Amino acid sequence: MIIGVPIEIKNNENRVALTPGGALELIKRGHTVYVQDNAGFNSGFPNELYESVGAKILPTIEAVYDIAEMIMKVKEPIESEYKLIKEDQLLFTYFHFASYEPLTKAMIENRSVCLAYETVEKADRSLPLLIPMSEVAGRMATQQGAKYLEKPIKGKGVLLGGVPGVSPGRVLVLGGGVVGTQAAKMAAGLGAQVTIMDINLDRLRYLNDVMPANVVTRYSSEVNIRELIPIMDLIIGAVLIPGAKAPNLITRDMLKDMQKGTVLVDVAVDQGGCIETCRPTTHENPTFIIDDIVHYCVANMPGAVPYTSTVALTNATLPYAIELANKGWKKACNENRELELGLNVIKGDVVYKAVAEAFDLPYVDVKKHLN
Repeated sequence: MIIGVPIEIKNNENRVALTPGGALELIKRGHTVYVQDNAGFNSGFPNELYESVGAKILPTIEAVYDIAEMIMKVKEPIESEYKLIKEDQLLFTYFHFASYEPLTKAMIENRSVCLAYETVEKADRSLPLLIPMSEVAGRMATQQGAKYLEKPIKGKGVLLGGVPGVSPGRVLVLGGGVVGTQAAKMAAGLGAQVTIMDINLDRLRYLNDVMPANVVTRYSSEVNIRELIPIMDLIIGAVLIPGAKAPNLITRDMLKDMQKGTVLVDVAVDQGGCIETCRPTTHENPTFIIDDIVHYCVANMPGAVPYTSTVALTNATLPYAIELANKGWKKACNENRELELGLNVIKGDVVYKAVAEAFDLPYVDVKKHLN
């Protein structure tokens, strides 16, 4: 198979979809890998490293899309890329379709095959291609939240860990999944008082057992959220419903109950966000303020630490990429239920129910294309 790795052109997206080591594993199996000029540079992987393992460098993004049968990316295609995507071309990347209708309709119109990292799902319901970036984003959520609590950037002026004689900061984490667990772990490590909320009691029991003493668990309900937000310094939204838009757990009217300078970090913003007042921001302009509440809503948080993120992502995606390249997408998805669940749009049909429901589009059973 011919695999193309274009440069990421979303604002301040420094990751690349494949390390030179990953390219080597595909090349060893007889596949051809084309990498756009300097696609890996910001992640610490210059052209020479790709060429040393047998990958070929192409000068433009148009050349990569034109030659590749499978495109491997990190973030969803942006508008300038829509016209480059060909019918029947396989795109293997994060899409988060349910949060952005124009992208969904563009992929329907170009009749490509869209296999989304975020909906590849194991039998135990875990999301293997989302986990590594969720781990990065969860840890970064606390790191960034701690920074934006500083007064010069309109935060409350609270040091999360406190100091002897001064109480530590208070952190509320909404969601006990991978993001929430990593965010709580980081906040606890800084010495903050942490509350983590979820609706899954089994998950709360687990977290109660493994977290340090400065982390407590609470059942997630509107009443409990409203009770806690007036005393919190940092609130982290870490809610995910695979393939679907995240629910709004923090609503606009709740802002009036928060103290001035409270920081909100919405890690779910690329899936629509779980904080009603959040809208996607960039690393260039990461925050905005509503009612004296600081909002940090960067949609590609791991892009700020591209070396760590790129290596972690390739570790997770490579086995699936090899399977897709060796067998072709149809055979691979027929034989691997995890990959089958990654299919979102195929040749004009929406085959992932949550995406169809998000925009009231016709839903087509994926088996139509696999049988």
